[in-house]
Amino acid sequence: YTYLVNDHWSPDASYSFLNLADETVAIDWPISLESAELSEKDRNHPRLADVTPVPPRKILVVGANGQLGRALRSAYEVRSHVEFATREDLDLTADLSGARRWRDYGAIINAGAYTAVDGAETDRAGAWAANATGVAALARVAASNGITLVHVSSDYVFDGSASSYSEDDAVSPVGVYGQSKAAGDIAAATTPRHYIVRTSWVIGEGNNFVSTMASLASRGVDPSVVDDQVGRLTFTSEIARGIRHLLETGAPYGTYNLTGSGAPRSWFEIARRVFELTGHDPSRVSAVSTAEYFAGKTGIAPRPANSVLALDKIQATGFVPADADESLVDYLRQ
Repeated sequence: YTYLVNDHWSPDASYSFLNLADETVAIDWPISLESAELSEKDRNHPRLADVTPVPPRKILVVGANGQLGRALRSAYEVRSHVEFATREDLDLTADLSGARRWRDYGAIINAGAYTAVDGAETDRAGAWAANATGVAALARVAASNGITLVHVSSDYVFDGSASSYSEDDAVSPVGVYGQSKAAGDIAAATTPRHYIVRTSWVIGEGNNFVSTMASLASRGVDPSVVDDQVGRLTFTSEIARGIRHLLETGAPYGTYNLTGSGAPRSWFEIARRVFELTGHDPSRVSAVSTAEYFAGKTGIAPRPANSVLALDKIQATGFVPADADESLVDYLRQ
């Protein structure tokens, strides 16, 4: 029989109690309970069948109004112990030590990020504040309170020169966005209990590549799309499912790639697939190189030519990534 004390008793808190004489547990006490000094309250604690369970430790989702944040709201919609914080609710540039009663939390999911890849080239301070400094603040809180930190990373931490990337490959970002994300990964990894979830080509609720292509198709616009960048789509619902899997199965801490599965495709091929699935002629989409597409434009961030992330590690935990094309079909049916 273990009596765990990790905090001062509070009259305002709710506690779980078990009657020491419970027949189900049937503890062979070295001193009989008749001879032990027990309060009347202790003698009247409930039997096991009537015990109020110890509630799970809270989960805090940061960046709850973004694309991934909204997907996490859906994934955890019936979980009362999950809280959601927007940028207005939690200022990551301030001292977070007293922002919450952190000892009540088991996990922080950082779904917030500065994602304007081109904007980061000129708004360096904004990108680094959200993607690195803010992550470091969460990491300090998590490390100080024994909290698991889940941080979402990006394929942009790589330069795209390899055919695919595993979790053990050294980061090699070439743009400000990728550099700030890589710094955030390093900060998150200082937390003893951490999951860095590295993903690519994220599609969720709101404006994104797929919705843009579907809109162009319906409006009779024939786009030119780059054909020399290769990767896999990852839907926010899939990222949310993967995060829940890692937390609920207690997978070993560390970095995990998480994208859609299936054959990698170029943006050009995906655009044609969107046209096809929405009942339009895919030949209306023409191919163009990245250099041609951005010719004459300034403030453009470099893109990884190859964003394919190996999925072996997360599959070894029992998680089966959904096929990216099947997810695309489902997404366009909504």
